[in-house]
Amino acid sequence: MAPVNALAEPLLYQAPPDVCAKWMEAMMKGDFEAAWKQTDRIELPRQAAERRGPFIRADHHLVWNGTPFDNRRVLIRCEHGLGDSIQFLRYIPRLRQRARSVILKVQPMLLQLFTGMPSIDLLRDAWTTDPDPAHDVAIECMEFPYALRDTVDTIPAEVPYLPVEQIRASSRVWKFRDERRLNVGLIWAASSWDPTRSVGLERLAPLAAVEGVRFFSLQQGPEATEAESAPFPITVLSPHTREIVDAAAAMLSLDLIITVDGMTAHLAGALGRPVWMLLQEHADWRWMQERNDSPWYPTMRLFRQPQQGAWSEVVAQVAQALGETTKSE
Repeated sequence: MAPVNALAEPLLYQAPPDVCAKWMEAMMKGDFEAAWKQTDRIELPRQAAERRGPFIRADHHLVWNGTPFDNRRVLIRCEHGLGDSIQFLRYIPRLRQRARSVILKVQPMLLQLFTGMPSIDLLRDAWTTDPDPAHDVAIECMEFPYALRDTVDTIPAEVPYLPVEQIRASSRVWKFRDERRLNVGLIWAASSWDPTRSVGLERLAPLAAVEGVRFFSLQQGPEATEAESAPFPITVLSPHTREIVDAAAAMLSLDLIITVDGMTAHLAGALGRPVWMLLQEHADWRWMQERNDSPWYPTMRLFRQPQQGAWSEVVAQVAQALGETTKSE
């Protein structure tokens, strides 16, 4: 797309109409290189126009304008969801190897989670109205894979990449583990913006037939109260895990986290915890297609609906896998 030049007669430009569809198709196949070629169709003309003179960024342009990171002060913005921030801030250590300094503006709910990460030189609240700290180049955290031209094989997948010891030190410690059983955390409801990702606690009842498991509720939001009338025994941790750093500390004490697609899946994966995620058939692009694993999180296992809405089949698969896990312990 050609950008609007502040010195030229205003013209209305649109991104090529097929870019989004082709980008999505490529990402679902795990063909990042093909996806980046689609992004190039928007960003390369933008970068050329910006080099020529004054430039007004349109909403569909990236925050990053193509400026190299080497020996520069880099400002990372987090403008999407909490799970997105957790997933893509894995790039900070790699960035710090090239940049002069790294400034992170993250959602206030995640500030404590990233406190103590050694690759961050300056940590700020993304929701404040204070002026940005001085920087040479800015990037939104989800833009890193494109900016670094990553592929499925080059994603930085070392876990944990969150400061685990700092999380343990900054949070309360609960002595709730049952050393005689497998300790499993459950999250059954996603955020309200996409209720099709949610399962419902009652649908997870077949898991209780597996012997040798103790279940814990990590659910937050209105659905957390469902644990009070659960159709199977479940220890409620929700009052103690309202802060994300406390939920992280709880996950560090659990043997397995079973969750729907949401922030908690990213949190467990970023902590390097064993995590099983229940996915609807039409899952998000980042989980790709026809995979039961994820290149983003090596400790994650995916359980997919065979058709949209078929949660019973998913839960049956999880129950079987849970039984196999307890037998191997």
